Amino acid sequence: MIADAWRELGDGVRSLSNAAGLPLARTIKLVLDPLVIRPAQRPHLGHALLTYEQAAELRLRITAAADDLVATGGWFALMKKRRRERGITAGSPQDLYFQKAFELARTEGLARDDAQAVVDAALDDVHDSGRVTAADLREYLTTPAVADRVRQQIDDAWEGAMTGDEGETVSAAVVDALASGRGFDEFDDAVSALRGSASGAALRSAGEARAAGLSDLDVPNRPEVGATASKSALPAPFDRSLLERLFQQVSGLDISGTTGLSELVASEAHRSAQPWQLADEPGRVVMASALAATAGAGAAAVRLDERWRREAFVRHALRTPGAADPRAGAREAMIRRLWARLQGRELRQVPVDATEAWDLIDGATRSVILDRRDAAKAQMGRAA
Repeated sequence: MIADAWRELGDGVRSLSNAAGLPLARTIKLVLDPLVIRPAQRPHLGHALLTYEQAAELRLRITAAADDLVATGGWFALMKKRRRERGITAGSPQDLYFQKAFELARTEGLARDDAQAVVDAALDDVHDSGRVTAADLREYLTTPAVADRVRQQIDDAWEGAMTGDEGETVSAAVVDALASGRGFDEFDDAVSALRGSASGAALRSAGEARAAGLSDLDVPNRPEVGATASKSALPAPFDRSLLERLFQQVSGLDISGTTGLSELVASEAHRSAQPWQLADEPGRVVMASALAATAGAGAAAVRLDERWRREAFVRHALRTPGAADPRAGAREAMIRRLWARLQGRELRQVPVDATEAWDLIDGATRSVILDRRDAAKAQMGRAA
């Protein structure tokens, strides 16, 4: 249905399309879904299987946005052209510019060849030339003297890491209470008792971090400094180099200069040696709570599974003989995604409190569901 509606838009959206004339995967993810279809406001349009009425509404949403989408394609093409002229190489143009181009389409209308000032302002807004970029971080970490110093910081952090008995971890009762909108005092008690750290210490045992989806190794090693990083080929969280842990976040941290980079990298070296490889106890308790919620059969586990079972593509797979369970590996995927979000919050110095704990766990679960829903949609499209 999306493909049919897209073809009606014609050549004006060529820069947002693939060789077959269909919307790029990033066009769907960054423009159509959040800005045109908007399933958060129209959840009935977010299912993998639609009724005829819903399919007709979906088609109408896309074709009615034809002017905006054509203008988006024009602005995106101008932004890419100006990017080349200015020698900008940081980031993926689609990831960086698709939504900005849609914003320009709504505020400026059709793209104009004489709009260089508008395009330059948009590029400056996206790239914020005063901030340290991922390219700056890579250049810094691959300087031999810096790499040697950072390697020593990692070794020092790991040799001085907290050791000892695992202690009492977060109980299923605490997690169940959080899932029910209560348990805030219990969460704070777990933070005070360092139960998140105790749970993280247990991951040092052979096979535990791998079972949680946080490492592909039997026992995680101290990280490398790193020389390359790719968003599409990131290792498991505990197996990432310092460069891989930081390169997606650094441009949004509002740091500048060598001093800012030095402090950021030193902080990450320290964080890598801590329980859960996180610096703050509330984040560790959230991770421990997520692990407990996905390991048992209590109220929290039921709530997470119900979120999956509300999805049409999951119900369809479960009643189809021989079909793979869409929930396979979902626990590990959620744990990895939650860790990345908590590490990102620590980098941005955004603390976690008890009232957010369950929302973070539930939000990471929903994010995995949305990715798998999109994959199911794509598979159905190919089959059709």
